[in-house]
Amino acid sequence: MRELDRGTRWALVAMGLGVFLIANDFTALSVALPQMERDLDTDLSTVQWVINAYALVFGVLTVSGGRLADLFGRRRIFVLGAVIFAFCSLLAAVAPNAALLIAARALMAVGGALMWPATLSMTYTLLPEARRGLAGALVLGVAGLGNACGPLIGGALTELLSWRWVLAVNVPVALAAIAVVLRNVPESRGEEEDRRFDVAGMLLVTGSLVALLVALDQVATWGWDDSRVLALLAAFVVLMAAFAVRERTAGSIALVPRDVAADRGFRAVLLAVLLMSMTFFSAMVYVPQFMEKELGFSALGAGAGLLPLLLLFGGVSFLSGPLYERFGGRAVILAGALLLPVAMVLLSLPGAGSGYLALVPGMALLGLGVGLFYPSAATAAVSSLAESRSGLASGLLYMLQVAGGSLGLGAATTIVSDAPSLVEGIQRAMQVGAAFAAVGVLVVLLGVRPRRPAAVADP
Repeated sequence: MRELDRGTRWALVAMGLGVFLIANDFTALSVALPQMERDLDTDLSTVQWVINAYALVFGVLTVSGGRLADLFGRRRIFVLGAVIFAFCSLLAAVAPNAALLIAARALMAVGGALMWPATLSMTYTLLPEARRGLAGALVLGVAGLGNACGPLIGGALTELLSWRWVLAVNVPVALAAIAVVLRNVPESRGEEEDRRFDVAGMLLVTGSLVALLVALDQVATWGWDDSRVLALLAAFVVLMAAFAVRERTAGSIALVPRDVAADRGFRAVLLAVLLMSMTFFSAMVYVPQFMEKELGFSALGAGAGLLPLLLLFGGVSFLSGPLYERFGGRAVILAGALLLPVAMVLLSLPGAGSGYLALVPGMALLGLGVGLFYPSAATAAVSSLAESRSGLASGLLYMLQVAGGSLGLGAATTIVSDAPSLVEGIQRAMQVGAAFAAVGVLVVLLGVRPRRPAAVADP
């Protein structure tokens, strides 16, 4: 197998840094919220939007970011996104009040939504076909590592300096990534001659997803029968239907072209990712809740308590690339998928009086499962389409991951809220998560048929 040249290795490191920044910023500020409340003289419900605004905007714009990367150049869009991310990180770091901080975080997410799909598609483009399994492993492995390190980095900077340094350190790292990418990554883009962008489609899908994600975010406060939740869900349905009609008539400029929508294997991977994310994200929220409210852990302690899950996720993600190349995508995706319902059943077993160790087997299996599943699913999704669609494929994949996470959290929140006790509610939510994962296994068995990477002989 041919070794990667020095320039390619540096390029992969730079893009890995970009992914690490984006993923780290999802979790790093979660442990800083109490200090932010005091410093900005506000309340938890307000500063919570420092995290929510970032996740919401990022989730709904990744499809548009992916399409822009394919149309106008992946390196160009990555650099644009990184500049926005760095500049808005600096604005957030010096924000004098909560409103400006939340606005800057939302703009940071715009930059991240441009960087993420461009990074994944550039990684696939840089690697030879026989090494394509490394692309999903690199991006998702670094993302898992970033998520894992976020609470620890954020906690350390917050305690030693200030929460503002969590944001400020993004600037030099992003600038370094830009410099290395410009030096080592050639420009690439799709083959379409028509470079027009489907603005109407972008507005419709963005509006529909904002309505859905806000409804699911607020359902714990307002309730499923609240008129505002029902109105938002209705808006989601209407706008998504309008988006579907728009895409049928948009022709060559469609945000989601017909060849992408018609690919059965690609659709199966997206559905599996949606279902597995409904499982994974509910565990990521309610396992720490169990640690804090039942076991008495601090916020930083709960973040550290998740390390068996997150470090296995990151570590196994890096191994999934060689496994994909050796055994094929279907075997690795199925192995990861099979672990998830078992993990959720194990996480449903700890009850009142259980100690931390009772959570470890379920967390370990969940980390192993998602470490095998997500990177391999990403490789299968991108490889199932033409290379000119790689940015769009990356964006759609992550959009379904975020949407699945929001749906799973909405369902889990309702279950926990209606249960007679927190522990019983978490147990029921984990059981429902196991059911979602079991359906995901069926989708993988029946519909996912990724291409096996072609072997490339040494020269």
